[in-house]
Amino acid sequence: MKPGDLNFRHLLYFWAVAREGSITRAAQTLGLSVQAISTQLSQLESQLGHSLLVPRGRGLEPSDTGRLVLGYADQIFQLGNEMRDVLAHTSRPQRRLSVGLTDPIPKLVVAHMLEPVLQSSDEYRLHCVEGHLDDLVADLALNRLDLVLAHRPVTSTSSLKVYVRPLGEWPMALYAAEPLRARLIPDFPTRLAEAPMLLPMAENPLRMAIEDWFRRHRIVITVRAECADSALLKTFARAGMGVLAAPVGLESELLSQYGLHPVGQLDGVTETFFAVTTERRIEHPGVQAILDAAEPGEVRDGQRRKARVR
Repeated sequence: MKPGDLNFRHLLYFWAVAREGSITRAAQTLGLSVQAISTQLSQLESQLGHSLLVPRGRGLEPSDTGRLVLGYADQIFQLGNEMRDVLAHTSRPQRRLSVGLTDPIPKLVVAHMLEPVLQSSDEYRLHCVEGHLDDLVADLALNRLDLVLAHRPVTSTSSLKVYVRPLGEWPMALYAAEPLRARLIPDFPTRLAEAPMLLPMAENPLRMAIEDWFRRHRIVITVRAECADSALLKTFARAGMGVLAAPVGLESELLSQYGLHPVGQLDGVTETFFAVTTERRIEHPGVQAILDAAEPGEVRDGQRRKARVR
């Protein structure tokens, strides 16, 4: 079969039946007769040389081949809907860039990572989704996302083929609001034993590195709060609830947005952020721009960002 031979209307009918679970419900959704859909599904299966649907109870579900075809159909019709939406809402078409973000990744860091597309005027329209890494990777594999920015590498044992690339290693420092910060500066880091700490969750690699740093300095800390959402930790810190760790190089943003001042650097503690992508036949230029900007030596590499900590 040649590519031009594929009838996309027949593919749409299959897609609707697979999603609805029955020809009757798909016919109601599409406003067509059951006979019309059934006939054209048979034509599609004959054309492809495979059965795409199998009975299950009173309904239908995709066969093994049908699940494969359904994956391609999802991509085709999602892209078509995006194209229609973009053209309907702007006089100048924009390229959509869908980015998944894990909750622990600092949003200020995300802004730096996305600078290549944020600075490209209105060429791109960003669509950002937060969630659990495994869920985001699943959406990435289904082409619902173009890129996932994560606080750790993918450790899933699933068969999903993804590519993980570090986007820079950032040294970490401690930050706090006044007057807490003023009490901690003298005799740093000893006085941290007197300060409540705001930490990421226990499974976060950064949490482990921070706790190791305190053990090396023989400091016993009091944890006031632990959260997966880094923005919530910053909000707590702004209210004077405790001290948090954040990347060096974000001092101006942390001060202007949260009123946080540097307390001291966590020597030897770094946080690495990762880009997760899949292999695409047509590479998204926005994703490529983000990856290219993260090459070693760019300012986005935390090692190039000097701490303004005294």
